[in-house]
Amino acid sequence: MPFLARLIQDNEKIAAYSFIHSVATTLGMSIYEDVSVILARGDAKECFRNYGVGGVVSKEQSSIIKKIVTELRNGNRKANIQMETNEILKVSSDGGRFQKSGNIADFYMNRDGVEYYFEIKTVKPNIDVFEKSKTKLLEWVARRRAPVKVFLALPYNPYHPEPYSRFTETGMMDAPNDFLVGDQYWDFVGGQNTFPQLLEAFDEVGKEYKEKLQAKFKQIAKERINSY
Repeated sequence: MPFLARLIQDNEKIAAYSFIHSVATTLGMSIYEDVSVILARGDAKECFRNYGVGGVVSKEQSSIIKKIVTELRNGNRKANIQMETNEILKVSSDGGRFQKSGNIADFYMNRDGVEYYFEIKTVKPNIDVFEKSKTKLLEWVARRRAPVKVFLALPYNPYHPEPYSRFTETGMMDAPNDFLVGDQYWDFVGGQNTFPQLLEAFDEVGKEYKEKLQAKFKQIAKERINSY
């Protein structure tokens, strides 16, 4: 990053940025999936990450899902996951074919006999991502042929302490019935007050590794940035 290094004039900050970006890329969304499984183990009958939903989607189901999502995006209907679920389950599921696309749920748990499927996304998705996620959630209902619980989840609220509000989501989701953000999600999975306890755990790890990270930043600054 020779150009940025010369603009910022602080090699250790550039090294820190480079390293943090690398860690974030490596972990991606998987860290949230792994933590979700750990939290759910407390009282869930079963829980998995990258869970294959299976099942098939018929032409009739695909057609009604497309109609629902189009109407939501155009503002011609109000999001209501219960009503949407009922509409999908009313149409025929005969003649459906398995489609690999959209088959994987980032996180799944069965608690008290209820199946929950989650799509975990970055916190500022554009309207196309919301549309694709909504489509995937509704397809999960079709695949399972049952009124399973489906959610789009965001790991934190980037607008905290203000409520999550993003123009790209407007009208697409039925929060909190199929859309959970930050503490809503973590407390749903792990129980009341899970979110602050989770932050404390990350804080403890951060403090434990602080000196090692500082040393790593210095090493990167010396080996990489100064090599240009």
